[in-house]
Amino acid sequence: MAVIAVTKETRGGETRVAATPETVKKLTAAGFSVVVEAGAGTAASYPDADYEAAGAKLAKTAKDAVKDADVLFKVRAPEAAEIAALKTGAIVAAALNPHQDKDTLNALAKAGASALAMEFIPRITRAQVMDMLSSQANLAGYRAVIEAAEAYGKALPMMMTAAGTVAAAKVFIMGVGVAGLQAIATARRLGAVVTATDVRPATKEQVESLGAKFLAVEDEEFKNAQTAGGYAKEMSKEYQAKQAELVSSHIAKQDIVITTALIPGRPAPKLVSAEQVASMKPGSVLVDLAIEAGGNVVGGKLGETAVTANGVKILGIPNLPGRIATDASALYARNLFALSGLFLNKEGAFAPDFEDEILKAALVTQGGAVVHPSLQG
Repeated sequence: MAVIAVTKETRGGETRVAATPETVKKLTAAGFSVVVEAGAGTAASYPDADYEAAGAKLAKTAKDAVKDADVLFKVRAPEAAEIAALKTGAIVAAALNPHQDKDTLNALAKAGASALAMEFIPRITRAQVMDMLSSQANLAGYRAVIEAAEAYGKALPMMMTAAGTVAAAKVFIMGVGVAGLQAIATARRLGAVVTATDVRPATKEQVESLGAKFLAVEDEEFKNAQTAGGYAKEMSKEYQAKQAELVSSHIAKQDIVITTALIPGRPAPKLVSAEQVASMKPGSVLVDLAIEAGGNVVGGKLGETAVTANGVKILGIPNLPGRIATDASALYARNLFALSGLFLNKEGAFAPDFEDEILKAALVTQGGAVVHPSLQG
């Protein structure tokens, strides 16, 4: 019986956990033995007793949990001590941040681990249920609006009272992926007037279907601005200049701006300049969802709320899904449970096929080497 280990997250105050009692029950029913480090789910409101009731064994330390494991499930990349305790050939599935965290990548390779970067799960139909980027971005988009509303200090919906009318807040979403769409939907539910922009033409219809207005320079480059995988391409300097001119006049009128633009393996593109921030009204709020990748907003600071000279707040909150740890853990744990099905053959025996297109796309280290093409050289 293959053993799956789940350990406590210790990197950067992470509050999520890679398995919940729900997924432990499903994993044991599928034929896995699950070992959970004591306290692993506490920050996400999953007590040890619930894991035991679901069929998990509790381990006192991360080392105890990992030492006999065939698979290690994590939210963030494992720490050095966990990697050192791995069996040669053990599978590690986590958000590994492999483009930036080269030290951990090399340590996993040196340990002989078969490491799967959950960020690299391909965006194909059969892998949708394993797509942690989407499950976590959905919650990040929701939470971004909640954080913005709290920092804004005024009402979002229009309110008509005997004492007068409160105008609806104007919210502008920059980048309409999963996070952006959820931000639009959440802001609309709260009664804001919402506009959104993205370089991908396919998003226009999605934005309008949610009751928001789409804003973009719709030229020939715009029509070809999406990769086959559904990601935004980096736009030319000429297009960026035209888009910036359009956005500049728009952004000065906004109360809340939420930026979500990311380019896989690259620093986040700068979408909002210092001049554009300075043009906003005092009390306006920007939430930068790309802050951990360098940020979309000039002047944003990781882990801080920067307040400009004109009284504009730039929220650089890392790990927004971690602020909804219970739900974020539940969704991520289901992503991992779905992935675990690829570790079993038709007879239900533990026999991962690393030639499967999903595992092959996510595999970053194996056999003592870094094997993913985008990470070599």
